[in-house]
Amino acid sequence: MKTLGNILWLLFTGLWLGLGYALTGILWCITIIGIPFGKQCFKIAKLAFWPFGTEVHKNFGKHPIANVIWIIFGGLGLCLSFGLAGIIWCITIIGIPFGKQCFKLAGLSIAPFGAVIGDQT
Repeated sequence: MKTLGNILWLLFTGLWLGLGYALTGILWCITIIGIPFGKQCFKIAKLAFWPFGTEVHKNFGKHPIANVIWIIFGGLGLCLSFGLAGIIWCITIIGIPFGKQCFKLAGLSIAPFGAVIGDQT
């Protein structure tokens, strides 16, 4: 079921979302100072392409200063947009699994430093 969910997600949402994050990561990595932020964009892009069957383990305390800088320069807006998209997806019963993935991306986009993406067991 997660394969079908990932294929539908990729077709309707994930392709553009993942490519956008990958492009943003490349732009951040052009500067030396932006490399850590670019790596976090690549982390979010990986989850944006294939969110079903993956789990996000958050550890905000590992890099609190970097997470606060991330929140100030875009993380809060990303989190709110994913949260709103998740609410919209959850209006219909069929959209609830996609809404849950939006909420997972919202949690990662608010504080990606220290978060680990892994498979669900």
